Amino acid sequence: MAAAGAVKEWARHWQYAELPDLDLLRARYVRHTFPRHSHEGYVLGSVTQGIEDVGLPDGTVHAGPGSVVMINPEVPHTARAGVPDGWVYATLYPSARVVNDIAADLTSLRGTVGFARTSVVDPQAARLIAEVHRAAEEGNALAADSVLRVLVARLLDSHGTVLPSRAPRAAGSRDAARARAVLEERMERPPTLEALASELGTSPFALLRAFRKQYGMPPHTWLTDARVRRARRMLDEGTAPAEAATAVGFTDQPHLNRHFTRIVGVPPGAYRRERAGTYKTGPGSPP
Repeated sequence: MAAAGAVKEWARHWQYAELPDLDLLRARYVRHTFPRHSHEGYVLGSVTQGIEDVGLPDGTVHAGPGSVVMINPEVPHTARAGVPDGWVYATLYPSARVVNDIAADLTSLRGTVGFARTSVVDPQAARLIAEVHRAAEEGNALAADSVLRVLVARLLDSHGTVLPSRAPRAAGSRDAARARAVLEERMERPPTLEALASELGTSPFALLRAFRKQYGMPPHTWLTDARVRRARRMLDEGTAPAEAATAVGFTDQPHLNRHFTRIVGVPPGAYRRERAGTYKTGPGSPP
């Protein structure tokens, strides 16, 4: 039971049917911490109250009101409260296709685009993120799509860059990529690190070091993240959480619940209800 006067957490992670390549999260977190994970698409977040500490490969970003955090695909990161009262924020998760289509249409950038900076103070861009949320919540597809494109174009114009190729070249990188493929294929019953290294013809320590260098996290952390990603796709398709849990290799639904909530920010049941369009305002829901 929460202590008297304690700040309550709430979160809504959802998808607007008219913009299927965009996920939205609006939340207040105090005690919740996001473990190291990454996203297939982009993250564009704006804090409206408090401070969010975002741990990135090149250091920690302290994001407060008026700032925008930009995270490129597959960049590992963590997040936690930077002040005792936590943080309130609105985040957009546009797919790689959305961002690259906007870049091709409105900028001179060619190739796989990204953002050269991870955090900027840009109150106007922060307001645009809030406007996308507001338009989607009001069912205004024209406004949500239009403002999203203005936002992404603004950020690309000021901070856009072409991302370097991640194709593995060194032997260690190739081993890491092969290890990732094995873990994806055998997600339900993954091998031990020693067995995986032996299968690839390398040592456990060398594989651990190469994998961490290539993907920013050790194999077991990456596997948990990958399992949650696959579970999300299954929930999107209507699979029940208990069935998704066993299909991706978690021992049971509580195991999925714990990791899913830590990484996605909401429990799998709430996530699935949003996908089914049955979200209802209630205790713990965003105001």
